[in-house]
Amino acid sequence: MPNKSSNAGHVPMRTCIVCRQKKEKKYLLRFVIINKETVIDVSRKIPSRGLYLCDENECIGKSEKWLRKRISRKKM
Repeated sequence: MPNKSSNAGHVPMRTCIVCRQKKEKKYLLRFVIINKETVIDVSRKIPSRGLYLCDENECIGKSEKWLRKRISRKKM
C-alpha cells in the first residue's frame, strides 16, 4: 500500500500567463523579472517569482505586451 503523504507520481502544473491554460511545468518556458528586465530561466532555479509561458507562437507573440503592462504597473 503506497504512502498517501508521498509525493511520488505528483506532476507540477503551471498556468501560461497569456492563454491561462494549465500544463505540466516541463512544457512551459520560465521567465523571471530582475531589475525590470525579463530573463529566461533556462535552469529553472533563479530565486525569484517565476512566470510561465506556452511554447506556442501565439502566446510568445502576445507575451511582450503582457509583460510590458505588468512591469509598468509595478513602477507606480
